[in-house]
Amino acid sequence: MNATNKGDKSAALFNNPPLISVAPMMDCTDRHARYFLRLISPNALLYTEMVTSKAILHGDCKKLLDFDAFEHPVVLQLGGSDPAELAMCAKRGTDWGYKEINLNVGCPSSRVQSGRFGACLMLEPERVADCVAAMSAATSIPVTVKCRIGVDTHDSYEALTSFIQMVSDAGCHTFIVHARKAWLDGLSPKENREIPPLQYGVVQRIKRDFPHLTIIINGGIKTIEAIQEHLSSVDGVMIGREAYGNPYFLMKAEHALFDTPLETRETILEKFIPYVDAQLKTGLRLSSISRHILGLFQGESGARAFRRYVSTHAPRPDAGIDVLKKAYLCTR
Repeated sequence: MNATNKGDKSAALFNNPPLISVAPMMDCTDRHARYFLRLISPNALLYTEMVTSKAILHGDCKKLLDFDAFEHPVVLQLGGSDPAELAMCAKRGTDWGYKEINLNVGCPSSRVQSGRFGACLMLEPERVADCVAAMSAATSIPVTVKCRIGVDTHDSYEALTSFIQMVSDAGCHTFIVHARKAWLDGLSPKENREIPPLQYGVVQRIKRDFPHLTIIINGGIKTIEAIQEHLSSVDGVMIGREAYGNPYFLMKAEHALFDTPLETRETILEKFIPYVDAQLKTGLRLSSISRHILGLFQGESGARAFRRYVSTHAPRPDAGIDVLKKAYLCTR
């Protein structure tokens, strides 16, 4: 059963630019990870993994698109370059209950490039504009774009502003900008997250030059102080690997930005266990869920023991919630 928005709180969050969001990450931000992250962060905007338009049109939509209403607000990120296909997917995502549709124009992987989408689309701003226009015409919810500051040697500020202008004219009013350019050849996706230098000033300049647009900054943001500093010059901050590998960081960000009470890691785990138990009863293996919580005790004594116990015992066919309870004891 597809989810629907049942809460005024989620609607209120969605109608305002999110101060913080968690980046879409392949093999990371599936529905189980998002449920866990929502327990930690009531206010962050959450994103799906990138789902290709062809997978939605020709695959198992229930498996690809289903989510729990508790996850709201959730954004569906699409990968594709065909305006008609993306329009159909935007309509389907809207019907499924997502609150926003995001187009991936930032992923640099070779697999994505071969499908003619991701960061390579920054070299085709007219096509991106056509895609955004088609998607916007097919849905009543916002269509947003996640991009880089440049691609390969096409990294001038003029090229970036031309891209932003053309795509915003087509109907996109929110851009999530990873403050690094992408190298399509020679660097792996991991290296593309680390080697090209961060240029936060470029994103801040975009906000100054396009004050009417919502600009969200992304890339290498790992401290509460950095979040607060960025929020003085842009509309929001998207957190990536730090939120996944050290999820309690989100709790600290919540407390700093919204005065949300700090809950203990133990309390978060206790709240997650009933969800895990319910999923196990559907036939799901524990390891497919528990992999998302390995970083819960990051920075604490016992963190390594917690990770080791979960990683060792969760893959067993009969593994149940007792694994998580015993793993917690390793932190004491």
